[in-house]
Amino acid sequence: MKPSMNCARLLALCLACMTFIAVCDAGAAEYPARPVRWIVGYPAGGTTDILARLIGHALSERLGQQFIIENKPGAGNNIATEAVINSPPDGYTVLLVNPANAINATLYQKLSFNFMRDTLPVGGIMRVPNVMEVNPSIPVKTVAEFIAYVKANPGKINWASSGNGTSVHLSGELFKIMTGVELTHVPYRGSAPALTDMISGTVHVMFDNMPSSLPHIQAGKLRALAVTTAKRSDALPDIPTVGETVPGYEASAFFGMGVPKGTPAEIIDKLNKEINTALGDAAMKAKLAELGGMLIPGSPAEFGHVVSEETDKWAKVIKAGGVTLE
Repeated sequence: MKPSMNCARLLALCLACMTFIAVCDAGAAEYPARPVRWIVGYPAGGTTDILARLIGHALSERLGQQFIIENKPGAGNNIATEAVINSPPDGYTVLLVNPANAINATLYQKLSFNFMRDTLPVGGIMRVPNVMEVNPSIPVKTVAEFIAYVKANPGKINWASSGNGTSVHLSGELFKIMTGVELTHVPYRGSAPALTDMISGTVHVMFDNMPSSLPHIQAGKLRALAVTTAKRSDALPDIPTVGETVPGYEASAFFGMGVPKGTPAEIIDKLNKEINTALGDAAMKAKLAELGGMLIPGSPAEFGHVVSEETDKWAKVIKAGGVTLE
């Protein structure tokens, strides 16, 4: 009797497992069956928001459900990241991954999460240069002139960023470390409000992500001094790199999608495939090229490698410069 009871239990367990697998497969096949929340850690108008809306629109059209952009600014992108990590791992809440996720791992001493442990990469979107720009009232046109001007006016130059822990912030920190200039950091809750004060002259210099600043540069409201990548940008071909004046200087911003740990691989693969398909579309390529960036399609693992490399890079900058949030 006992063996038959064990066999019955084993059979029941096998049937339960098969049912669970079938349900999971069906869920992945039907995904998405309702709108998806795409959490962005900055206000509307900045690079993260622009990219999320472009790719989100493409995903909505391809997958038949709305990808709703939800802006959750604050705490250097950590509010948005924590909101996603604490969401059910079902593919219906995703994160716009950006440089702050790599930077904050070292910059913040106490976080309620570990980004690399608590999230899974879905796929990359693009990498963009930051652009070193000044208000036109600042009487400089080159990086060398800017360095001389700051040293001649100690304590008078305000430096804006889109928030603590952003690539905009750390690009400026790296510049300070490598040039020895003193700038007063003024963090904002996103690029959009920082740019408003840049244009008004309340703050003087910024190392902003190119997509959000490019229209203002083209309109003459801001003056570009240099781009932060190792090579010049096709979007601003006549603007030199910071490294042409400060040898060895290089910084850029990367963007992609992430999900909470535990999200089914089938859903991750489906999202990755659709993102890569969207990036391969000629119209999308043209739109993203206007933003001055370089597309970084690829597998989830390849995007995870980008995040890991950036985390290691900025950890060294933060430690070398003694960068804190105080």
